[in-house]
Amino acid sequence: MKSRALRRVALAAAVASTSALVLAGCSGGGGAAAGSSDEEVTLTVATFNDFGYTDELLNAYTAEHPNVKIVHNRAAKSNDARANYFQKLGKSGLADIEAIEVDWLPEVMKYSDLLAPVPDDLKSRWLDWKVKAATDPSGNLVGYGTDIGPEAICYRSDLFEAAGLPSEPADVAAALQGDWSKYFEMGDKYVAATGKPFFDSASSVYQGMINQVEAAYENPDSGEITATTNPEVKKIYTETLDASKTQSAHFEQWSTDWYAGMANGAFATLSCPGWMLTQIEGNAPEVSGWKIADVFPNGGGNWGGSYLTVPANGPHVAEAQALADWLTSPEQQVKFFQQAGTFPSQVDALKSTDLLDAKNAYFNDAPIGEIFTNRANAVTVTPFKGQYYFQVNDAMSKALLRVDQNTQDAQTSWDQWVSQVEAIG
Repeated sequence: MKSRALRRVALAAAVASTSALVLAGCSGGGGAAAGSSDEEVTLTVATFNDFGYTDELLNAYTAEHPNVKIVHNRAAKSNDARANYFQKLGKSGLADIEAIEVDWLPEVMKYSDLLAPVPDDLKSRWLDWKVKAATDPSGNLVGYGTDIGPEAICYRSDLFEAAGLPSEPADVAAALQGDWSKYFEMGDKYVAATGKPFFDSASSVYQGMINQVEAAYENPDSGEITATTNPEVKKIYTETLDASKTQSAHFEQWSTDWYAGMANGAFATLSCPGWMLTQIEGNAPEVSGWKIADVFPNGGGNWGGSYLTVPANGPHVAEAQALADWLTSPEQQVKFFQQAGTFPSQVDALKSTDLLDAKNAYFNDAPIGEIFTNRANAVTVTPFKGQYYFQVNDAMSKALLRVDQNTQDAQTSWDQWVSQVEAIG
């Protein structure tokens, strides 16, 4: 997934919320490791792209802890941060707090003993599936959850209206309630009425579907790769490509043409985690028809998200845990949402009126706080992603693209993918 590397342009400007922050029964810093010494310490925090950690917000922590100095190092790309993380984990040279992508977890969990566990009394602060994904077999949670990527459906209401389809968000959500067949049925109607593509790419739809499978590619108990024999994978592959024949715009995600398609009406719908909003607005600033339906086919789905980790061999582990606790507290998560569009993973943050009342003017004043909170609560599956998940899924994306762009037929591309997967591991 390309999650954080491609998100967050300027959501802060789009968030309109004036209500006071109300977070029942919670406060930052509670329950963390000690970190209460008066010793002068300098804590380094390593992130990538934009977590919303402004100097102003970090200064709020040092004002409460005058003995602490914070140095924030931000890598331009998550891949740079990832390479540095795995080169130095367990050795020396890492920051006191290191941010990680959710997609790094399969590899991170192999080295969970090199990370300081999150204190037990903090575990209930996050959504269950956010905790589960970063908990090792011994029950140690090794990541302080930051943001999540619950998915809705973004759509062009002007194109829907021209096609004779429901165009208001509530009506679109009602029409899409159910499994993916409802989505493809609407796509058939759209294509029949307009002769134009309904969705952006086969990979985009496949990603939404495969993220709803508990163990798509590997056996959670043995780690054995099961992708090529898992009937659910083949079924999703087939259903996606069958629909793609008429409904896909055949773009490669993150390509120039894909971004341009957001503005020129090349497709009418897009799987839409919260961070996708900035991508749409940033690439289609003159389009007024984009809206958000509070629905996702077959229930909830999550795309992306991050954690903070504390290397266990750092010089100031207790102080780093206290800062990680504060940075991921409900109050701060809401501020980061307003600052950078990072959608909170904290249970109490999802109850905040500052979050729930947030609207997005570009998306026709869509109540984005309410919508994505609903979408987060709809997530029921935490897909198992073992150490080969990225390789298998990356090969699958390429297989889908070969068919989507008509360079191979579906069976030939599947067979090539099978050969590639069998060579992994």
